[in-house]
Amino acid sequence: MLPILVTQFAQAGFGLIDTIMAGHLSATDLAAIAVAVGLWMPVMLLFSGIMIATTPLVAEARGARNPEQIGQITRQALWVALLLGIIAALILQIMPFFLPMFGVPAHLLPKASLFLHAIALGMPAVTMYGSLRGYSEALGHPRPVTVISLLALLVLIPLNFLFMYGLGPIPALGSAGCGFATSILQWLMFISLALYIKNAKIYQKAPVFNRFEKLQAQWVKRILILGLPIGLAIFFEVSIFSTAAIVLSPLGETVLAAHQVAMSVTSQLFMIPMSLAIALTIRVGLYYGEKNWQAMQKVQLVGLGLSTVFACMTMSLIWLFRPQIIQIYSSDPAVTQVTMYLLLYAMAYQLMDAWQVSAAGCLRGMQDTQAPMWITMLAYWVIAFPIGIYLARYTEAHAAGVWIGLIIGLSVACVLLISRLYLNNRRLSRMPCGNSI
Repeated sequence: MLPILVTQFAQAGFGLIDTIMAGHLSATDLAAIAVAVGLWMPVMLLFSGIMIATTPLVAEARGARNPEQIGQITRQALWVALLLGIIAALILQIMPFFLPMFGVPAHLLPKASLFLHAIALGMPAVTMYGSLRGYSEALGHPRPVTVISLLALLVLIPLNFLFMYGLGPIPALGSAGCGFATSILQWLMFISLALYIKNAKIYQKAPVFNRFEKLQAQWVKRILILGLPIGLAIFFEVSIFSTAAIVLSPLGETVLAAHQVAMSVTSQLFMIPMSLAIALTIRVGLYYGEKNWQAMQKVQLVGLGLSTVFACMTMSLIWLFRPQIIQIYSSDPAVTQVTMYLLLYAMAYQLMDAWQVSAAGCLRGMQDTQAPMWITMLAYWVIAFPIGIYLARYTEAHAAGVWIGLIIGLSVACVLLISRLYLNNRRLSRMPCGNSI
C-alpha cells in the first residue's frame, strides 16, 4: 500500500497544485477551475477507471501462475485504452458548449472552456498510463509508478507557471493554462513508464513490448465487461462530488471557491483509503486466482480494520488543523469562513467513505463489478443528488445542503457494498479451496 499511497498523493497533488496556484491568482480563476474540473474529473475517471480492469486480470493470471497471459492482457488493455482515450478527448472537446446550459456564469466561461479544450489532449496518455500502472502494480512493482509520479509533481509547477503567466510566444492564460500543463505532463508520464517497463529486468518474466499484437475481440469484450462497471461506479461516485460545483455556481464565487477548497482537501485525504483499496484489489485478486478463500477473507478483515484507523486519523486532522489547511489555498477572509464550515461536513463522512471504498476494492479483486456499479448509481444519483440539489437550492442550508446529500449517499453505499462483500464471501466459502495461506 505505501508506494501506492505515495503515488496517489502525488497524482492528487496535480489538482492540489492547480487549485493553490489558481487560488492565488483570483477568486474568479479558482471558481473557473472548480467548474472545469467538475466536468473533466468525472470523464477522466470514467475512462481511466475502465482500465482498472487490468489490475485484477493481471493479479488473477499471476495467482494462477500464467505469466504468458499477463503480457497479452496488458497489450490488449493498451489498445482498449488508446481507443477510450480518444473518445474521452472528443467528449471533453465538446463539453464547453454545454456550460451555459448548466447555469455557469458568463465571466467564467472563457477560462473554463479553454481548460477543457487543453486538458482533453492528454486523455489518451491518461488511459494508457493507467493500463501500464495496473500491470506494474499487480506484478508487485508499484515503486516505478511512484517515482514517475513524484517527478511529475515537480515538473508540473514550472509548467503551470509557464502557461499561467506566459513566457515569450506563450501567452498568459491564467488558470486555463493548467490544462495545457497537465496534458503535456500526462504524455511525459506515459512515455516514461512505457520506456521503463520495456527496458527494466524486473518485467522480463512477463514482458509487454516484446511483440506487436493486434486487437482481439475476445479480450476487448472481457476487459470491457469487467472494466466498464468499475469505470461507471467511479464515475457515479466522483461525478456527484464534481458536479456539486456546478450546482453551487449560482450561489456566487465565494461559495464556489470555498467548496473547491474543501473538496480539494478531502480529495487529498481520500487518497489514503483509495490506496488501501487498490492494495486490497491486488491482494484479493491474487488469492482469488489461487482460490485461497481463507487468505482472501483475512486480507479483507485487515483492510477494513486499517481503513477504520485511517478514517479516525483524517477526521482528527481536519478538526485540529482546519485554519492552517485553508490558509494554504486562500487568504480571502470570506472564502476562509465558508470553508471552515464546510470542512465539518467533510469530516463527518470520512469513516463511511473509507469503509465503502475498501469494500469496493475487495469486490474488484473478486471480479465482482456490476453490483457495485448499480449500488453506487443508486446511492449517489438516485439518493444523494436530488437531496443535495433540494437542500442547496430550496432551503437555508445552501452550500451545506450538497454536503449533507453526500453524507447520506456515502452511508447508503457503505452499507450496501459491505453487505455485498459479506454475501460473496459466504458463497465462495462453500466452494473448493486452492492453496492454503
